[in-house]
Amino acid sequence: MDLKLAGMSALVTGGTKGIGRAIVETLLQEGVNVSFCARNQSEIDETLQSLQSRFSQKIFGMQADVGDASELNKWVLSSAEYLGGIDLVVSNVSALSIGTDEESWKKGFDIDVMGSVRFIEYAMPWLKKSKAASIVTISSVSGREIDFAAGPYGSFKASLIHYTQGLAYQLAGQNIRANTVSPGNTYFPGGVWNQIEEGNPQLFKESLALNPTGRMGTPQEMANAVVFLSSPAASFITGTNLVVDGALTRGVQF
Repeated sequence: MDLKLAGMSALVTGGTKGIGRAIVETLLQEGVNVSFCARNQSEIDETLQSLQSRFSQKIFGMQADVGDASELNKWVLSSAEYLGGIDLVVSNVSALSIGTDEESWKKGFDIDVMGSVRFIEYAMPWLKKSKAASIVTISSVSGREIDFAAGPYGSFKASLIHYTQGLAYQLAGQNIRANTVSPGNTYFPGGVWNQIEEGNPQLFKESLALNPTGRMGTPQEMANAVVFLSSPAASFITGTNLVVDGALTRGVQF
């Protein structure tokens, strides 16, 4: 299937590792010009070097904390200038905040919620000019079912689904689509589940046993869903929450 993405321009938050890195690489494979941000400059430099050695289109990376409004806005403005516009945005960064103290709630709100809201608002002038604009926010299965991440993480991931579906309705007349992808447990070296496997093997074992596939997902499997929803091939899909979890969750979506 031709996703009709070649020549478009995309911005991805948190693009140096895990799901974000897989999204960046998959977009590049489809011929998209891509900008990504992250907080760690050395990881940005490594990612840029690796990607530029394999892809010929425009690739831009910049240090930015999505919880810092000024840094986030600077990255969006710089990206739009470098790429020549913005067609697609993927809000991927999460604070992964599972504590129950007030600071955990504040951190989750600032990064997961306001990081997404500001990102989309800053990109909106260019999205309105695009002929095939798309917004994808990354939620989680924890946003639709109660699990060990109930608290700030699950609450704010649920709010992202509501926020994004609201955008879909509000922006439909302007030809801007908005969807959410909710990954299930996703394993990759250095990721949260790799850390849990090493630091809390009992929780890892119990979590793995919940999935009838017998395994966790991969960043590439999550990226495939994000890139499809972002593409003109999904032109009549807006306001949906695509769960990618290998049948982990049991709640029925109507």
